Amino acid sequence: MTDSRAATKPTAPAAATDLHPPAGPGIGRTAAAAGLAVVLWASAFVAIRDIGPALSPAPLALLRLGVAAVTLTVLAVARRTVRVRVSRKALLLIAAYAVLWLAGYTVALNAGEQHVDAGTAALLVNLAPLLVAVAAGKFLGEAFSRAVLVGSLVALAGTAVIAAGATAQRDWAGVLLCLLAAVLYAAGVMVQKATLRHVDGFTAIWLGCVVATTVLLPWAPQLAVEMRAAPTGAVLSAAYLGVFPTAIGFTAWAYALRRMSAGRLSSVTYAVPAVSVLLSWLLLAEIPTAYGLVGGVLCLAGVAVSRRR
Repeated sequence: MTDSRAATKPTAPAAATDLHPPAGPGIGRTAAAAGLAVVLWASAFVAIRDIGPALSPAPLALLRLGVAAVTLTVLAVARRTVRVRVSRKALLLIAAYAVLWLAGYTVALNAGEQHVDAGTAALLVNLAPLLVAVAAGKFLGEAFSRAVLVGSLVALAGTAVIAAGATAQRDWAGVLLCLLAAVLYAAGVMVQKATLRHVDGFTAIWLGCVVATTVLLPWAPQLAVEMRAAPTGAVLSAAYLGVFPTAIGFTAWAYALRRMSAGRLSSVTYAVPAVSVLLSWLLLAEIPTAYGLVGGVLCLAGVAVSRRR
């Protein structure tokens, strides 16, 4: 799909075609970008939970997004795109999704993971892809195919199985905060999809991180105080969040989102809880339960179904 086509508002038939893009090298790159975003975002749940005791939700979000903004600015300078021209409408859209998704979602998720474990948080946030699929059909004119619907339901069943096997104590404050994060996530994806009709993915996420960092600057004094007392490992983990799940992960996501319908791409993120279970096993030596294994298989099966032509 060419950039000129992505930059115009699609009609209903065009949106339906986007659900079944033609095969080719571009499709492989889009799938690779989506897969990279899933793996990096899954790792973020584990890192956030580990950092929680050292940094408060808003200061952690400020540090994460600040690192991402600096990283992307360095890349922008290297690409010589600092003087890129963006329309006023595009800037407003970038600011909207930066506040909703990059800032709001990140703070809500950080706060939620201070009350519930990483796996439960990933499960609750996984309500977002279904919200995106429904909203994209209603507001963006994207066809809601049977494969996406069936795949989403299968993956949602998988996340429910993972939840059934979780042994951590639930905290309703954490549950509500993670559900709020899911709503902000879905709203952010919808606005970002509209944004990518006016600007390329790299520029959108770069300027979005700059806006989100600016919004969170009132928490800079608190961040400075907490960083002096925080362990070095927590600060390094926060830097990891900024460079990889945010700068690289969101850039990869924006690349894929510009070339695929929002509903179909978001269904791929149902794999996040399954990947989180796997990463916990590999990195933290936490052996997954039978519920986790079965649920993970269902999540991945749901993604495979939703990706069928």
